[in-house]
Amino acid sequence: MFRRRNSMSLIQRMRELIWPRMGWLRVGAYLRHRVVRLPGSPYSIAAGLACGAAISFTPFIGLHFVLAALMAWLIGGNVIASAIGTAIGNPWTFPFIWWGTLRIGEFIMGSSRLVDVPENLSLHYIFDHPFVVLLPMTIGGILVAFAMWIVVYFTSRYFVERYQRLRAERLNRRREAASVVAGPGGGEGLVP
Repeated sequence: MFRRRNSMSLIQRMRELIWPRMGWLRVGAYLRHRVVRLPGSPYSIAAGLACGAAISFTPFIGLHFVLAALMAWLIGGNVIASAIGTAIGNPWTFPFIWWGTLRIGEFIMGSSRLVDVPENLSLHYIFDHPFVVLLPMTIGGILVAFAMWIVVYFTSRYFVERYQRLRAERLNRRREAASVVAGPGGGEGLVP
């Protein structure tokens, strides 16, 4: 019922992941609508979204969804919102996130080990030499993740509370208008 008429090929699906046909602004608007319409309290939605955004700043690429869901579950956040929050880390932002967390981690550790990093850096090298790249990225990532959690939590909580309040007011106005049309006896009144 809700499937595409012509299914996309693997190459078309990969292209949509990297550069959506509808554009990044529309994707962002869609995700924003999905987040504010999630069921739950403003706290749970904002905490889940913040967990997903924060975990995106850690260097554990294959575990972002799992770690975000676990963190959200532990603090009473919305697990679906945590999955949406991991969209902060994507192919366009990961190079900046990794470079920034590596530099912050090196600054905290008091060293500049970028001289030891080869030009053709790979995951194999990172896991073979964890103290050169992975440890500074983890330390810097945790610090940035903590700051990101606070920023995303308070920002998204404000917007979710506002959306839910405006939606409740709109529903109350509709109920009041429907009760006026129905008349005082509950039967049908005169409709102009």
